Amino acid sequence: MKSKQDLLGARGLILAPPIRRRLEQVGIYAQPAVSLEYQTLAKRYVLRGLESGGAIAEMGRYITFAAENGEPLTYLLPVDTLAANGLHAVVVAPVLVRVELLRIKRTCQLLITRHEPQFVDAKRRPAIQSKLLFRGIDGVLATEIWNPEHSVAGSVEPRFWSKAGEPLEIPSIFLPAARAATHGACCVGCSHSHYLAKPIQSFIEVTVSNA
Repeated sequence: MKSKQDLLGARGLILAPPIRRRLEQVGIYAQPAVSLEYQTLAKRYVLRGLESGGAIAEMGRYITFAAENGEPLTYLLPVDTLAANGLHAVVVAPVLVRVELLRIKRTCQLLITRHEPQFVDAKRRPAIQSKLLFRGIDGVLATEIWNPEHSVAGSVEPRFWSKAGEPLEIPSIFLPAARAATHGACCVGCSHSHYLAKPIQSFIEVTVSNA
């Protein structure tokens, strides 16, 4: 049987059924799954993730990805959809750090996990090894940054405390990604990526220039 930590790594935040139903009702779609893919040309395994999510004033959920040093990764390609608060970009990398934030009004849950291929036998497909880096429960946002009158979006994060009332600090190298996820989970009608960076020359631009 998988432990709770294993489940958090594989599936992301474990949401109660009423929260899942409410997210579906209001049209907020966030995809925490990380998949293992094989690059034939490079002959290596990589991980694939989807930056996704958004918000309404009442609640929000956002998932983004960072490099293992916390720096923004460049996305492979953007995802255009007719609906807001859904998929924004696809990222592929040998190692992914997933940053997931759920907001209910001003109360937030934050999960940061590291994912990489785990090789046991060179002849066998590797498994995905997930490691819990930070878990913040019932953190509080000091400001209603989903209100368009506020200009601090992107520069604030929730504050978290242990069960004993001691401050829990988000690892400093992942603080920019956590702030971006916070911004995304407060971005009403979100239609863009908040942390993944645009490639210097995208696949679309290459295609158009070669047409």
